[in-house]
Amino acid sequence: MKKLLIYLKDFKKETILAPLFKMLEAIFELFIPLVMASIIDNGIKNSDKNYVLQMCFVMILLGVIGLVCSIIAQYYSAKAAIGFGTKLRHSLFAHIQSLSFTEIDTIGTSTMITRMTNDINQVQSGVNMVLRLFLRSPIVVIGAMIMAFTINIKAAFIFVATIPLLSIVVFGIMKISIPLYTKVQEGLDKVLGITRENLTGVRVIRAFHKEESEIKQFEEHNESLTKISMLVGKMSALMNPITYVIVNGAIIALIWTGAIKVETGIITQGALTALLNYMSQILVELIKLANLIVTITKSIACGNRIQDVFEINSSMTDKKENYIQSTGIKNTVNNEIIVSFNNVSLKYKNAGDESLTDIDFNVKRGQTIGIIGGTGSGKSSLVSLIPRFYDTTKGQVFVDGIDVKEYSLEQLRNKIGVVMQKAVLFRGTIRENLKWGNKYASDEEIMEALTISQSKEIIESKDGGLNFLITQGGKNLSGGQKQRLTIARALVRKPEILILDDSASALDYATDAKLRKSIREMKESPTVFIVSQRASSIMYADKIIVLDDGHIEGIGNHEELLKSCEVYREIYYSQFQTNR
Repeated sequence: MKKLLIYLKDFKKETILAPLFKMLEAIFELFIPLVMASIIDNGIKNSDKNYVLQMCFVMILLGVIGLVCSIIAQYYSAKAAIGFGTKLRHSLFAHIQSLSFTEIDTIGTSTMITRMTNDINQVQSGVNMVLRLFLRSPIVVIGAMIMAFTINIKAAFIFVATIPLLSIVVFGIMKISIPLYTKVQEGLDKVLGITRENLTGVRVIRAFHKEESEIKQFEEHNESLTKISMLVGKMSALMNPITYVIVNGAIIALIWTGAIKVETGIITQGALTALLNYMSQILVELIKLANLIVTITKSIACGNRIQDVFEINSSMTDKKENYIQSTGIKNTVNNEIIVSFNNVSLKYKNAGDESLTDIDFNVKRGQTIGIIGGTGSGKSSLVSLIPRFYDTTKGQVFVDGIDVKEYSLEQLRNKIGVVMQKAVLFRGTIRENLKWGNKYASDEEIMEALTISQSKEIIESKDGGLNFLITQGGKNLSGGQKQRLTIARALVRKPEILILDDSASALDYATDAKLRKSIREMKESPTVFIVSQRASSIMYADKIIVLDDGHIEGIGNHEELLKSCEVYREIYYSQFQTNR
């Protein structure tokens, strides 16, 4: 949590002025009981109305000055807290973006969403409360005790006994609560994860009539969260009644001893009233301090969770200093070879077995490579190594004769256009979505990409054309329309290498064939990797790689593999019922 305070460094003025004005407000507030004592002992006792009015005016003046100080303190504390939260949120988001797919898979999406939203809000609230109250409350408590000594030393010892007792209660409950709040946030992560999963997969849940089982699972996790929240709530709730009992016990003792002292003339009625007011101020401030400590406890727990994310370093290093000049790229083996796999193996973090084993092949410029295999054979894993979404466990992947680890990630990925299995579009116009591929693309270049991807009819059928607004996740488009637009987004970049990772699964065979024909006829002649479970999508490729359980079972063209590869024959004949 301490490391997060660096995000307050740009708000030094605010972090100094906010507590300072709160301290001034507290000091002015401490004078009010003395003014009241003076009104009772001098004004009321002597029936001096003018004196009473004068002292009332002094009280109002003290109140107004205190109010002004409070408003200024609130302004500076809010400015510092919101600025702190903004910088922390930006930094956390940037850090998450720097993590590799391995770390993102390990942490989990729901956890990162919770830490980006709820956790940062809690920390921001804690900073605000600390700047407003953390200095004010101790000053009022200690100041009230000091002022009590100026009135009567023996009566003030009641304050001396009360304050340490209250401190033990407050900090004891705080020590117990911090670990519990951490568990609450972890439980919230689980509930958020289930909620997110259910909302994204609601169609599947209804299709298989699993509503009741999902509701039951949600209720179990929600019940667990409720129980731990109630436990920590009860622990925190103990603070107020215990502090009330202790302080009211002190007030009873103060009235008991004070009444005797008033009767014997040791202290005046005004002095006793001032002592009671100081005790009441202590009660109010300790309740505020108790609530502040609850907020701080939540903030520390949330801050530690945020810090845990910052302490996760990406397993993938980005060699930005080794930015390779594109004009100087020369393949050391063969200038025609653009992609080369050299005895590559891949094992995902915490996985039992390798997903890819001893993958070895070369690809020439402009070739179309088909990758086919059964579910879980490693097709997507293989193409994910080219743009370096994951790093190889063994072996090397070369692009233009250079190990992909030697490129900066920016330069490597600028050479590659990737269309993922799941078509993801973002809220915004079609033009804005396609400019993700190339932010400088003209409308002519965008239309060219749309034509090649067979998406031109989408533009013509939508109101506004390129300005048609896509909703979040592309919910107002069909599956085929989303896939074609994501292909267009990759084509706008005019990549040297185009990876289509099962990105035409929602297209009919005719549209799929037109798409492949248009890509082959592109003037840039990109090297194309087509991952598919359809034999028809890859049978006309220059080279087909057949995978089975992470191993290459065969490499060659369609005719060669029909003769030599049993796995390919099974896939092909299962989709094309022909006489063998």
